[in-house]
Amino acid sequence: MLQIGEFSNVCQVSVKTLHHYDKIGLLVPAEVDRFTGYRYYKTEQIDTMNYIKRLKRYGFSLEEIQHLIISDRRELADALQKQKKKLEQKQQEMAIILNELQTHISIFERTGDIMTYQKGYTIEIKNSPAMNVLASRAVMGVEEFGKYYGTLFERVPKERVTPTGLNGARYYDKEFNCESSDIEVFIGVREKEKADVVMEPCECAMTVHHGGYSTLSEAYGAVVSWIIENGYEIAGAPFDLYIKTQFDSLPPQEWETEVYFPIRKK
Repeated sequence: MLQIGEFSNVCQVSVKTLHHYDKIGLLVPAEVDRFTGYRYYKTEQIDTMNYIKRLKRYGFSLEEIQHLIISDRRELADALQKQKKKLEQKQQEMAIILNELQTHISIFERTGDIMTYQKGYTIEIKNSPAMNVLASRAVMGVEEFGKYYGTLFERVPKERVTPTGLNGARYYDKEFNCESSDIEVFIGVREKEKADVVMEPCECAMTVHHGGYSTLSEAYGAVVSWIIENGYEIAGAPFDLYIKTQFDSLPPQEWETEVYFPIRKK
């Protein structure tokens, strides 16, 4: 048996953390002296502690770890695979951020203007394209787009429609919440009679955003500033059209998104 201080040294974890794990039932001492209150751990609990540390390093929360420790082999394998995908996505996002940072540094060193990246958008007044779309509108988080798009693409062969390749998302909330917003994702189809929604052309302030979706707000800011400065007002829900994406086997810096804000003169 190891006293808590010895166990702390062996496992490279603080005594305070061990007290917390005991309190929440994640790792309970094998024995507690009823007179002194000293905690003692069995040597086999070293493996358990190292297992907990590894799961934490993988990004699991303590609550999730409590569940995983008692999970069966199949459930644990599924959880590890899901976490692996999350980490891969974060890795991709970090690569995008690093690329954006390097570009920003290069532009700043060349121009001396830290805000130059926000001034590179060309805004034009343009009628949006007429589109027949299969659509799914719900209160969703940005990370759920894939799930709703998946449902739409499953309908394509079932309903015998022909995709046009023009896909997008429309935003109805006045306030943006990345975890819960009123959003309509859609895919363009040729067959008007089978469409959920027919999006008629409308006058819009439009710009093109190049790069990952994490910086789309810069395009939105540029368009809204232009609208206000030029005597217009927003006349409907803004929407994006995804022209070039990862599905075209392109790196994030080559993705292309058209941003449309319906407008009218004040």
